[in-house]
Amino acid sequence: MSPSRSILLVGEGNFSFSASASQLYSESETSITATCLQHQEEALRHEGAASNIQTIKDSGGTVLFEVDCTKLEECASLQGRVFDRVVFNFPHCGRKSGVKKNRELLKNFFLSCVQVLAEDGEVHVSLCNGQGGTPADQPKREWHNSWQVAAMAAEAHLILSAVHPFESERYHNYKCTGYRSQDKGFHVEKGLLHVFSRGLPYTSGQTLKVEEAVEGEKVQYNIPAELSDFIFRRFLCPDSVHPVKLVQDFVLEGLAEKWSVSMTTETIPYLLTAKQLQTCCCDSDGTHCYWIHLLEKDFSSDAQTSTEREEDQGCADARETPSALYATSEKVDRMRSKGVECLRSACSIDVDPEGESGLYLLRPSLLPQMEELLTKKEKLIDNAGSNEENNESEGNRKDEASEGCNGVTSLFGVSGVVFRNVPISLWSLPAYHELLLRGVSTPEKDPVKSLGHKLETLLAPYGVSLVAEQGGLRLMAQPTGLVGKLFASDNNVSITVSLNLDLLAVLLFSLPDWRLLWSHDPRFLKQFSLRPSPGTPFGPFSLFPEHFSFDISFWTGPIWEEKKFHAVVREASRGTVEQVKLIDMFSHPDLSQTSYCYRLIYHSHTHALSHTQALQFHQHLESLLSSRLQVTIR
Repeated sequence: MSPSRSILLVGEGNFSFSASASQLYSESETSITATCLQHQEEALRHEGAASNIQTIKDSGGTVLFEVDCTKLEECASLQGRVFDRVVFNFPHCGRKSGVKKNRELLKNFFLSCVQVLAEDGEVHVSLCNGQGGTPADQPKREWHNSWQVAAMAAEAHLILSAVHPFESERYHNYKCTGYRSQDKGFHVEKGLLHVFSRGLPYTSGQTLKVEEAVEGEKVQYNIPAELSDFIFRRFLCPDSVHPVKLVQDFVLEGLAEKWSVSMTTETIPYLLTAKQLQTCCCDSDGTHCYWIHLLEKDFSSDAQTSTEREEDQGCADARETPSALYATSEKVDRMRSKGVECLRSACSIDVDPEGESGLYLLRPSLLPQMEELLTKKEKLIDNAGSNEENNESEGNRKDEASEGCNGVTSLFGVSGVVFRNVPISLWSLPAYHELLLRGVSTPEKDPVKSLGHKLETLLAPYGVSLVAEQGGLRLMAQPTGLVGKLFASDNNVSITVSLNLDLLAVLLFSLPDWRLLWSHDPRFLKQFSLRPSPGTPFGPFSLFPEHFSFDISFWTGPIWEEKKFHAVVREASRGTVEQVKLIDMFSHPDLSQTSYCYRLIYHSHTHALSHTQALQFHQHLESLLSSRLQVTIR
């Protein structure tokens, strides 16, 4: 952090720290305001207080007495002022006060200091080793016996940004005082300086109205509230430095060392028809799809359109080249037909195209769009038939050259967000960015082996391993699980690669939580502004966030849809619930009712999450469950 322009020090005793700080910043434009709780006469009784106060004033600083650090907004001399840094060194309630009283002191201080803290300001709290209750304390006290400094700060929507050793030697004349309300000092030798900053406020999910063209027809529909933060984010745009984009670039550049790779630049809709999904027979379980009901057509409304998000869906940085666009008609046809053939073997959704023709769903995969894009390429080739005839011999020579590279000719790709209606768990993502690549091969070659070897070379250093399965390979890693698949047609003519870019970003940049990828906090993207190479570990901007566990029990009717329960949990908790576990179930023998008890774990690496905030989310959840799912809370 650059030197602050204004510093407020609270809870001073003999003012020795403020005097040392005044001398330290004497040649800068930093102003010091030092305060203490005692009235002036009592404060001057501390040894050296008078000379220290004079030093502060001579340096241009201000000294205030009778300032309660838990009621800073009530101090007349501080009215209308904001500070870049608020400092509280070794706080203590005085005398033999226990940990509970000191926790309360910290909480009330944090709640008060944010009233005078600049938006980008910091709060510095120094504590003796062990008091804070964080892993930075060595040895670490038991949680219930600590001051729980990070949890107390979260009550004021502050996050712990950094922990440093307290550098008492930097402040030459500093003499700690106040131990048990005496002139004795605290043990500051292994003390820790905790730096806090503001967390972003929570925003509630909102149902978004979207207008798109699906199979040539304009339709309008609502994006579910729990998914509203996963769309229109533009992570894959050409100028993006988001880690998902960096991972895509890394993979594509690695594959381009051996194969020609082209990415579509076309905009593709979020919405699919059930018939589209059934036709391509992609590897998607219908029970894990977000089924959508269309709205009555009202194209004068304020629905967001595909045009407005064009750069989000079709703006992968790899552009189509003329050579890729005007590939031979036979190659494109093989890519399409054999691709569908290989996909059918992995199909797990059973949809009747006649009975389901009026149903729509958010895309669980990009495979249907891949088929449609390849169809468009084939039509373009047909329209350019004369050019193809004139350059047939030259094109054949290029095909022969490309087919000589491990059996795979070229790779055509598309990337974007896909949606899965899955239960809440640590590594189950309701939305993620899929990178889908399709290639063709000569029948006598083994494209799965060659592509798998290259992907293993790229990703093995980050914990990804390949597991063989019938018809292809699975890319696995710990603790994330499945991060991608390779599968080919029966005669190995076509190969498809599907990669979960979000989970790969977690692995390649050592992220503690996939939800960080969707953070709006500028501190997240700032770490990727210089495009760090994979393997560069992410430095969390919120340290040691607490977990909070709450149980919820309720009676339901004879029909219970658990996926609707998870959707309400996501919405009510603002995405802060990371695990949901069913711990008890009981069916009443006489009534058509069943009791469920779930345990929810609240935890956030992106926002300040306090016990009070988590409880509010939980109470809101109870309200939504009662009103939407008609359950009876127990």
